[in-house]
Amino acid sequence: MNHDDKPASRHLMGPDPKELDSFPELSRKAPRLIVYNGKDKLDTRHDIVGKRGYTAGFQGLVRLCMQHMPQNEVVENALRRTVPLFPERAMREVIANALIHQDFEESGTGPIIEIYANRIEVSNPDVPVVPVERFIDGHKSRNERLAWIMRQLKICEERSSGVDRVVSAAEMYQLPAPEFISAHNSTLVVVHGHRMFKDMTQDDKVRACYQHCVLRYVVREQMTNDSLRNRFGLADSSNAAVSKIIRYTLDANLISVDPTAGSSRKYARYVPSWSVSN
Repeated sequence: MNHDDKPASRHLMGPDPKELDSFPELSRKAPRLIVYNGKDKLDTRHDIVGKRGYTAGFQGLVRLCMQHMPQNEVVENALRRTVPLFPERAMREVIANALIHQDFEESGTGPIIEIYANRIEVSNPDVPVVPVERFIDGHKSRNERLAWIMRQLKICEERSSGVDRVVSAAEMYQLPAPEFISAHNSTLVVVHGHRMFKDMTQDDKVRACYQHCVLRYVVREQMTNDSLRNRFGLADSSNAAVSKIIRYTLDANLISVDPTAGSSRKYARYVPSWSVSN
């Protein structure tokens, strides 16, 4: 092979389509992963900015997040084992949603994943197009073309199931309910690590009650005292404590008594308030 037969250099071939730096208008939209040593921002362990495009780099980004994920100890069948703070399948959904639903017109910022010792915070530019209280049952893509492409590549689904999986994972692992927050020009998802029921705040419990009620509603079932007690992993003797959480959530106008269930308090069923008012 003579010099004329050598492959062209990357410079001569032009920009690499898999690298965000090849597209100056998108380079600031690269996902950023920040890992802290504690529960605040005072001590940063890693600050990594992604270089690859969303589809080419998605699997690597998820693996990197799981690599730096805090670990929890759980006891199953009298055996203690270590598990990630949040399961990978649900983490994929949180990251994919941040990439897909960001506002590309918002300059100077992109998706950020922050991993703390006790929680994970994932944010993307601009406020959500669906009210945060309707994330579980509602769906609207800000970037339909990107969502379609990522669905074709099996990265996400366009069926409004991503948030369902995140909330369902929190219930399955009996974690505090995730928070969905519309902040100043951004959407923030906070995934909390394990806390005992007694250590959860009233806001944690009310949020879990509401999310559990919506999850039941979207599968055409109603929340009951028993179903919520099971969500928290509590014994039968905790019915009074669970009833108190339901009362707080009713007072916050987040849920309503199912109007089709009759007047029996013992067999009361509950639905999201918006399902009754609408």
